Amino acid sequence: MKKILFCLLMLCAVTGFAQDLNSYKYVVVPDRFELQREAGEFNLNNLVAMMFEKNGFAVYRGQELPDELIMNRCKALYADLAKESNMLKTGVIIKLKDCKGKEVFVSEKGESKQKNVQRAYYEALREASASVEALNYQYNGETETVTIQTPVTKTETVTVYVPSATPQAEQVANDDMLFAQPIANGYQLVDSTPKVVLKIYKTSQQDSFTAVGEGKNGVVFKKGNDWFFEYYQNDKLISEKLNIKF
Repeated sequence: MKKILFCLLMLCAVTGFAQDLNSYKYVVVPDRFELQREAGEFNLNNLVAMMFEKNGFAVYRGQELPDELIMNRCKALYADLAKESNMLKTGVIIKLKDCKGKEVFVSEKGESKQKNVQRAYYEALREASASVEALNYQYNGETETVTIQTPVTKTETVTVYVPSATPQAEQVANDDMLFAQPIANGYQLVDSTPKVVLKIYKTSQQDSFTAVGEGKNGVVFKKGNDWFFEYYQNDKLISEKLNIKF
């Protein structure tokens, strides 16, 4: 009876995950997981990418992002691989996070007793991937309402700044000093009041952040020695120079 109840609970959990994940079209796989000493170690990133592709996701690696993800990173889920090993076994868990870093999927732990580290990771990853297959993922198109020309209210936009792509941005100077206070995955920028003016979140690009403020969502990036906040206002691109103290 206990086994039957456990199986039913697991089925409900997987069904709930599938309903949530089906609204996401993309999975972004980083070039380096935290458990890796260097990018691409043991070829784990390629294996994770292929695993998600096999299960129906549109997968992107590193900087190779489509335009709609560059403008709205919340349309994707972000893959992570966590290590949970002991003296006898190598264990890994596959995770998916949304654009705010919230875990929306955690696989069952895959384990291996292999002594060879690479083989152990492969075997453990293969076992953990069974949880992804059990989702029976099918994209339902719910996030396709966003277009590249129109910024989405109350979401974060991202990422890669290309100077030649924004020559007609209206320039605005903000001379007030903003103080950067660390928060999870980024900083909050506070003025002298003190009031939180912006929250900025780290991206895969150095000195480039997604930015969320009061009615202003965009990107904060460093150009030369200066910081800029770019966002859309009434369908017009605004480039606001910021004075940030880190």
